[in-house]
Amino acid sequence: MRAAYVEQLGPPDVIRYGELAAPVPGPDEILVDVRATTVNPVDAFVRSGVFRTPLEFPFVIGRDLVGTVASAGGGFAVGDAVWCNSLGHGGRQGAAAEQAAVPVDRLYPLPPGVPPEVAVAVVHPAAAAYLALFTHGDLCSGETVLVGGAAGNVGAALVVLAVRAGARVIATASARDHDYCRDLGAGEVVDYRDAELPRRLAELAPGGVDLHVDTSGHNDLASAVALLAHRGRIVLMAGTKDEPVLPVGPLYMKDASVRGFAISHASTGELASAATALNDLFSRDLLRPRTTETLPLSAAADVHRRMERGELHGMRVVLRTDS
Repeated sequence: MRAAYVEQLGPPDVIRYGELAAPVPGPDEILVDVRATTVNPVDAFVRSGVFRTPLEFPFVIGRDLVGTVASAGGGFAVGDAVWCNSLGHGGRQGAAAEQAAVPVDRLYPLPPGVPPEVAVAVVHPAAAAYLALFTHGDLCSGETVLVGGAAGNVGAALVVLAVRAGARVIATASARDHDYCRDLGAGEVVDYRDAELPRRLAELAPGGVDLHVDTSGHNDLASAVALLAHRGRIVLMAGTKDEPVLPVGPLYMKDASVRGFAISHASTGELASAATALNDLFSRDLLRPRTTETLPLSAAADVHRRMERGELHGMRVVLRTDS
């Protein structure tokens, strides 16, 4: 089979595209013919060694795939449309190949009528959003959520999922993205460049914010804690090199908490819960990427370069195996 793979950790230049032996599924795995995959920031963390995880070289890169079942088992029949968003780490080979052996407890059915390019573009950021809101953020109906960077891939999913759960969403985004965030369901949108941002947000949430989730990776914990309601929660899901100051006194006086979250550590049960929620949104046509670009799988190295140069903000690149 053809695959995008590495034989050592390093920059995007270590990515190769060529022939590898096809995977042989184990007793608890399903062989999948991959139709499409994509590229996530976490893929670069694994490839570069920033995120340390067991790997076997040659190592196929990539987390996400949409494809069809090639070997029946585990309740799946040959030809079933399926997806996965947790390959490429923890000793598992990745998704950027013509075939992948997927653990059956990490494989989910794709609802009828959902285009593979749509699904593969959102299954990773949307699952991260679900876990941040509900598994780690304990979001309840009627609460107020602040979503920082709401126009991005994860941010948009946070808005959609929070609104569907009955929460009030306050979003921050650049001025050009305000209408987009409102269309997603955000009640109020504020420009994150506004010099009066903390004051504006405090005015919009006089009783405080119950859940604060910022996708930007620049975590201003002083401002975030000041905005929290009693027993409010901050979920950190970006910022591998960020070292903000934590205002301990205000935090504990509010009975508040700061919770770190990386989707790479999610259990199979947590990922399955997210998959159920995502499939429901797929079935209702409520989960779509904002902008996509489709390229052949052979372009994987170039896409990694573009991502690390910061050229893919708000853009999801879909890599097809048949292009």
